[in-house]
Amino acid sequence: MHRRRTRAIAILSALLLCAPRGARAQDARDPHAAQPERPTVATHAGTVAPGWFEMETGVERDRVDAGASALSTPTTLKLGLASHVQLGIVLTTVRPPAPSAFGPGDAAVDVKWRLTDGAPFIGDFALQPGLKLPTGASRAGRGTGTTDASLLAISSHVIGPVALDVNLGVTRHSDGTDAALWTVSTGTAIDGPLAWAAEVFGYPGFAAAPAVGFLTGPTWTVHPWFVADLGLIVNVAGPQPPALYAGLTWNVGRLP
Repeated sequence: MHRRRTRAIAILSALLLCAPRGARAQDARDPHAAQPERPTVATHAGTVAPGWFEMETGVERDRVDAGASALSTPTTLKLGLASHVQLGIVLTTVRPPAPSAFGPGDAAVDVKWRLTDGAPFIGDFALQPGLKLPTGASRAGRGTGTTDASLLAISSHVIGPVALDVNLGVTRHSDGTDAALWTVSTGTAIDGPLAWAAEVFGYPGFAAAPAVGFLTGPTWTVHPWFVADLGLIVNVAGPQPPALYAGLTWNVGRLP
């Protein structure tokens, strides 16, 4: 287990050393430029411009026990509230392993508040408190059955041609249990609109076993305000299921 974790971190370190700025690092002067948080588990410290609306959506297929699979369609709606503040609403539909059917999963709301831009050591730094509601049917496997309060610390950097996002988060469940999350994410430009994303992420585990995963895949900037992604997640340690995903980020525009 330790060798697999070390190998994944070594792969990501190599990407960080040689990676040009990734597709997510958009020109902040253009409010219509998409700022995808997909496809990585991590988010960046950037926020949607005030009054502008952006949508991220996709599909993910997770392989679980004995070859069975689960399908989910996470969607995040983002609205710029102020120059450094963004509202996020997360909606999901889930199809757990058979014989369960598709249905709504848990929903969440969060606010990302960027506190600094280009500060020493922490770079662009934001805090993102969130609240997840038990809107999915837990008996059908489409929700956790708990109300969860979370806080995510986000540090984003541009080091020469390299973009780097580091996240640390904690979650408190209404059943009295706690969870945590860490992520290190970056990307590399390949050719023109084509880029490559890579990330190591982990759940240290309090009530559950710790898990580590590695995510990688291409992103394609179809238009400055429309970015598509595709890739896979592999298990490094613990109960993290392997998965395939695809999705898009669309900066819809300024609301009337």
